[in-house]
Amino acid sequence: MLLENHTVVSGFILLGFSEFHDLHLLLFAVLLSLYILTLMANTLIIMIINSDHTLQTPMYFFLTHLSCLEVCYMSVIIPKMLENMLVEKMGISFVGCAMQMFFFLFFGVAECFLLAAMAFDRYMAICNPLCYMVIMSSSVCGKLVVGSYACGTIVGLVHTIITFSSPFCGLLINHFFCEIQPLLELLCGDTFLNEVQVIVVAVFAIMVPFLLVILSYVCILSTILKMPSAEGRLKAFSTCSSHLVVVTLFYGSASFMYLRPKSTYSPPVDKLFSLSYTIVTPFLNPMIYSLRNEEVKGAIRKLWRKMLDA
Repeated sequence: MLLENHTVVSGFILLGFSEFHDLHLLLFAVLLSLYILTLMANTLIIMIINSDHTLQTPMYFFLTHLSCLEVCYMSVIIPKMLENMLVEKMGISFVGCAMQMFFFLFFGVAECFLLAAMAFDRYMAICNPLCYMVIMSSSVCGKLVVGSYACGTIVGLVHTIITFSSPFCGLLINHFFCEIQPLLELLCGDTFLNEVQVIVVAVFAIMVPFLLVILSYVCILSTILKMPSAEGRLKAFSTCSSHLVVVTLFYGSASFMYLRPKSTYSPPVDKLFSLSYTIVTPFLNPMIYSLRNEEVKGAIRKLWRKMLDA
């Protein structure tokens, strides 16, 4: 129904990967496999950390929350995307789209700040080991996690309320989920203020924690280079470089999506970048953060022996 040159919207059509329609079954199989593997890996990490008392440290406390975020983050997007690949009408309701945007931003921004908290934890462990357990108390760790979730809630509410309280002049979202940029293209009239709001919030939600991560790792690298033992330097550098690779991939792709004007949007390119932080990063995180960790692998072996002896 048209009213005063804008559309009263009850739902949207997600175009998804319509340009690759002939490859939908292959894409479906690949994405479903990645989704299941990521769910299994993150669930395994949560179970292992909670079942082994030797892993009750700040680093693994943050890893538990990171794994929970990854599971929730993917589950907001992937099931609906897989469903749309199997049906002809790739729709989502107005409320469903708003909820998807909110939870995507909530979990995504919370992860941004949680990664910064993890970098701070590694900074304290390597640069101030004598004060580590005093400063990184359970109370401080809890506040850092709660703060990450609070930032996610604020950003999710701001973007969702502003976007969905504006009138829409279209129904076709050229994306595989309710992402901010494709929705901005559907808004009626001048969207300059909306674009400014997206960039300002993205600077707070993406660049601030990323700069904190970089600052932490500059200090960590400086400390590592001063270590007398070559073996100690290699071990510390291996752990930190893995973290930094995933952080750069996550923040880099998110920055590309949100820190640029609407006029530069390119749906095919944007979809690929969205895949990197919605699917690839959650898939890599368990292997890089945990499954390459000797303590975690030792805990897996202990859990496996317990299961065999039961």
